[in-house]
Amino acid sequence: MSDRINYGQMMHRALRGLLRDVLERVAADGLPGEHHFFITFDTAHPGVDLADWLRERYPDEMTIVMQEWFDNLAVMDDRFAVTLNFGNSPEPMVIPFDSVKTFVDPSVEFGLRFEPQEESEEDTEGTPIEAELDEPELDDPLDDDGDEGGAEVVSLDSFRKH
Repeated sequence: MSDRINYGQMMHRALRGLLRDVLERVAADGLPGEHHFFITFDTAHPGVDLADWLRERYPDEMTIVMQEWFDNLAVMDDRFAVTLNFGNSPEPMVIPFDSVKTFVDPSVEFGLRFEPQEESEEDTEGTPIEAELDEPELDDPLDDDGDEGGAEVVSLDSFRKH
């Protein structure tokens, strides 16, 4: 076990859960209203399953659009599968959530960007998000002479109604 909490990795896992929840809802009920998604993913990521011609055309990353026509959307714990239309040719694909780089729903100006994370939960090397907390600078209520410097104590009793 590490001596640090990897907040970055935990946040990304939670946001990928949000993405999974959204896709599960769409799989069950369809896209509501004007919602539509742009999903960019790493095509070289392990577990990505694409037609060979798509992998050749997009060797590094690909952005898919889920809007008017998509079929067979199935959501699993670690990935989703969908069939999209490319030039009147339906193409099934499997996309692990860990391969997703961005998720955008422009209809509501919502977007997520995922940075690459290390595989192991216990591995805190890599690029976790870390916040440095500085000690607050407190003004000394007494100046160098030992006198009160500008501070005024106000009793709350003076504001109470009698």
